[in-house]
Amino acid sequence: MELNRKTSDPVQWTPYLIGKCIIRALYVLINNLYCIPAYVVWMFCFSPLRFIRPDLYWYIEGVLFKWLLAMVTCWMTTAGYRVVEVGENVSPAYNEEALVIVNHQSTADVPTMMHALQHKGKAVRHMMWIQDLIFKYTNFGVVSASHGDFFILQGKEHRNTMLDKLQEHIEKTYLTRDRKWILLFPEGGFLRKRRQGSQIFGQKNNFPILEHVTLPRVGAMKTVLTTLSKETLKKKSTQTPGQASKHVKWVIDITIGYPDAKPLDLQTVIAGQRPTCDVTLYYRLFPISVIPTDTEGLTQWMYRRFEEKEQLLDTFYITGMFPDLPNTGSIGKRLPGPKRIEFSPLYFLSIHVFFILSTFIQWAVFLGIWRSLF
Repeated sequence: MELNRKTSDPVQWTPYLIGKCIIRALYVLINNLYCIPAYVVWMFCFSPLRFIRPDLYWYIEGVLFKWLLAMVTCWMTTAGYRVVEVGENVSPAYNEEALVIVNHQSTADVPTMMHALQHKGKAVRHMMWIQDLIFKYTNFGVVSASHGDFFILQGKEHRNTMLDKLQEHIEKTYLTRDRKWILLFPEGGFLRKRRQGSQIFGQKNNFPILEHVTLPRVGAMKTVLTTLSKETLKKKSTQTPGQASKHVKWVIDITIGYPDAKPLDLQTVIAGQRPTCDVTLYYRLFPISVIPTDTEGLTQWMYRRFEEKEQLLDTFYITGMFPDLPNTGSIGKRLPGPKRIEFSPLYFLSIHVFFILSTFIQWAVFLGIWRSLF
């Protein structure tokens, strides 16, 4: 499959392109106005089920959450930004507990992951995101909070407090809502913001000097793996039966590659002003048995993975293709080749229709109640 690599071309602003960007921005605004409130109202209406039939409540919430993420996927697809998958087959982990680690370059990384997760079975419905606190105050923040995502406050002065809160959140939210995947950006921020600090830290401590990624932070990953280890959950299984089998079984390592090392951003996904391109994801799947449990061992393991990401991206930015890495503990079962994720237009259309009809129904009911009262 020939990859589309046009993203680095300079933007030629024309009346047509300006009009297109305005129309797309309006579409995204309106899309938010009839999707997110509809989700919130439906979850309020179904809230009694949370106490009567929590399994049914979280099933409904998971379906609606997946459909909302599909709307973001639709933004990318209609703008001509597609996701291509290469590397190892991660389907063995679709219905099992897994920690997903991803390199972080720009605000387009989250829409890219939403796009990639859409076709991975039930994983997207049963996952928990670990993301920066600022995301809580975006338009999607209310959805993430309702879904049970964790918002982390960056900074050394907050690190220990945040890790304690993450452990508590996993115990009270992840384990009680039948979650499967946890998605984490271990670098703790965008590449452009952390690169210089990472390189200075690497020079002082004789660590790798990286250009395309930064040295990862392992605190959140360590907390997740410790809290959801088989040993920890066995100790607590006497208090909470059924949770002993919820231990993390896989680590999924994803490397995002943008053509020519020029990441998209959220504004571009919305407006679509840059030329169409393919965003390529390189997958690796590690069984939990190969992941070190001690802090030093886990740190070294993570540093090796990010050194490999550096090698992957260095080749990708030159050739447009990811090389095959040697097996270093992953399952090694390869995907048949570059595969572009495609969705039926009918899939997107049906979800749009559902949320539009939901908005009309909810407003009709609200106005009916308002008139009857006043």
